[in-house]
Amino acid sequence: MKSRIYLKFILAYLLFGVLSFITVATLTSDSTMNHLKEKKAESLYKVANIIVSKYASGFYKGELSIDTFHNHLEAMGAYLSATIWIVDSEGKIIINSEETTDLNNLTVIENFDRTISGSSYYQTGNFYGMFDQSMLSVISPITSNYKVKGYLIILTPMSEIIASKDRILNITFVTLVVIFLLSTIIMIAFTFMVYLPIRKITTAANEYAQGNLKYELDIRKQDEIGYLANTLNYMSSELNKSEEYQKKFIANISHDFRSPLTSIKGYVEAIIDGTIPVEMQEKYLKIILFETERLTKLTSSLLTLNDFNTKAAMLEISDFDINKVIKKTASTFEGTCKDKKISIELILTGHHLYVAADMSKIQQVLYNLIDNAIKFSHNNSNIFVETTEKNGKIFVSVKDTGIGIPKDSLKKIWERFYKSDLSRGKDKKGTGLGLSIVKEIIQAHSENINVISTEGVGTEFIFTLPLSKTSPREN
Repeated sequence: MKSRIYLKFILAYLLFGVLSFITVATLTSDSTMNHLKEKKAESLYKVANIIVSKYASGFYKGELSIDTFHNHLEAMGAYLSATIWIVDSEGKIIINSEETTDLNNLTVIENFDRTISGSSYYQTGNFYGMFDQSMLSVISPITSNYKVKGYLIILTPMSEIIASKDRILNITFVTLVVIFLLSTIIMIAFTFMVYLPIRKITTAANEYAQGNLKYELDIRKQDEIGYLANTLNYMSSELNKSEEYQKKFIANISHDFRSPLTSIKGYVEAIIDGTIPVEMQEKYLKIILFETERLTKLTSSLLTLNDFNTKAAMLEISDFDINKVIKKTASTFEGTCKDKKISIELILTGHHLYVAADMSKIQQVLYNLIDNAIKFSHNNSNIFVETTEKNGKIFVSVKDTGIGIPKDSLKKIWERFYKSDLSRGKDKKGTGLGLSIVKEIIQAHSENINVISTEGVGTEFIFTLPLSKTSPREN
């Protein structure tokens, strides 16, 4: 599997790291340098103004001797680790805090022009060629009687500011490296916690797409990815069951169609070639008719189930009297019950009991359940159909005293084409679809159906229907 997204993610991560270091080395370095330079210049300018106001004005007024002023400047220069000059308007250095003052041999700053730096009170460079290294120079004018008498200049090497900047940058680089390492740990954790599980999920999805529904996705996590993995495992399991069910479904259809078709084909061929004499043909034609009716019933049942699967069980809900429908359905079995000497007893609540449901579908449910009850009841027995009302629901019960259902078959009776051994022995006409249709219809109504059975004692099916809220009821 190609890992293009993950590779892009790694490349983007590395590019982010490189760009971060470049940004710190350039933009951050310049910003830090400018900030430190401005702060240093601001600090020195404040000191320069204090010196000018306290000492320089007094010096030019003759109130302070040159030696005393020199001593003050020397002390202040030592404290600031800087050189302090008193320069006149012509560029002559009258006092140098680092040298003894000699008024007869003054150093002159060539091309000194205070206005060259504009309104800025500081500048950087070699200060008119006076130094071999870059210096930060702060200039404060000395005024007396509203006239500029000279300038106080404080000079400090830029190397100290650069060293401070480098120390700050080193801390920034170390912090950046730590952040990068931490993010690397996070990326590694992301790889194991997200990327690799997603790769496994993708692999599993490909396996399922290729038909390998038995592929098991081994991800044991208690988060969204774990939930997704469990969902995929469940999906594959259900798809696998569905595939097995389809195979079984097709096998059952083939079996249930093959037997009557084989009989029909055999008897028709026997009639055509004269194997069956004319006087006996009616008997075998009745068998052919019986098998044809069985195929018709099987086909109708399959179409009914298909309607529920493809049409999402489109119901025609109406209010009708369930007691009336039960009576009408039970009456259709009068002939069958007479043959087996079976009595259907109706225990109905009230004269009328209205429900909100699809009448034709519920009639089909009742027909299938009563038909089953008759098939598996002993001769000279009773079948009970009962309705009760409770908590806004109608409970309909169809109970027989027949052979019952084996315990291990109770959960399987709702499966399509399922027949217990007893059922196959007694019910030659059965398709194994009746109870499946019953359950589909009841579930389409968002109701429930349950079965209670004891082998050798009898079986009871109970299903619920919603009580009508608009139609009148008689008690």
